[in-house]
Amino acid sequence: MEKIYVVFWSQTGNTQMMAEAIGEGIREAGKEAEVIHVSAISADVLKEAKVFALGCPAMGAEVLEEMEMEPFVCEVEAFASGKTIALFGSYGWGDGEWMRDWEARMSEAGASVLNGEGLMCHEVPDEDGLSECKNFGQQLAAC
Repeated sequence: MEKIYVVFWSQTGNTQMMAEAIGEGIREAGKEAEVIHVSAISADVLKEAKVFALGCPAMGAEVLEEMEMEPFVCEVEAFASGKTIALFGSYGWGDGEWMRDWEARMSEAGASVLNGEGLMCHEVPDEDGLSECKNFGQQLAAC
């Protein structure tokens, strides 16, 4: 069975909740999901994957987390061409600039961003937000 990786970084647990719901959606669609913190995986693992998900909340002035996620994303950019990548994350302020920047980076690297945009939840994902995450996982599994 093809495994789909859902790699995330989370400080408060909100983005982790999203990652777990995306993984659940992938499993509901009949695929194997591995939901894993960015510190526990090498970007090299994703080189052979056709599809995967990356999640990170908005940090600071609407940027990716800089110690673990940003370096990981830089590595992924080198081999992103031809991949379908689902981007997701939570935020507490701003207007989603970090996600738009991330979408642009992945597109410029040659990846196809699932649905053409990342999935964002404000603060703690509510029931509707978690449902959207499951649907997002099902869509990724169908790619």
